[in-house]
Amino acid sequence: MVVIWNKSIKEFIWEVISDKLTMTRTVLVKTVKMHPLYKKRFIVRKKYYAHDAENISKLWDSVKIRECKPVSKLKKWKLIEVVKA
Repeated sequence: MVVIWNKSIKEFIWEVISDKLTMTRTVLVKTVKMHPLYKKRFIVRKKYYAHDAENISKLWDSVKIRECKPVSKLKKWKLIEVVKA
């Protein structure tokens, strides 16, 4: 998380799993959680739609996305930079 102007804004660095839509990238974010009762770790997968205005990222690139105001119904994230091509 990043603190900007006294607000906590979420940031993730993960990989692009789909670049089929114009100006939109689908990013898969995996987090590891622990079960409260059984203490077993498991992976939670979540897909985010990120706005990529210049279409700079490609499939399987590692990108940094940041939470922003809604661009459309599903896109509430913005692509900041391509970390690893």
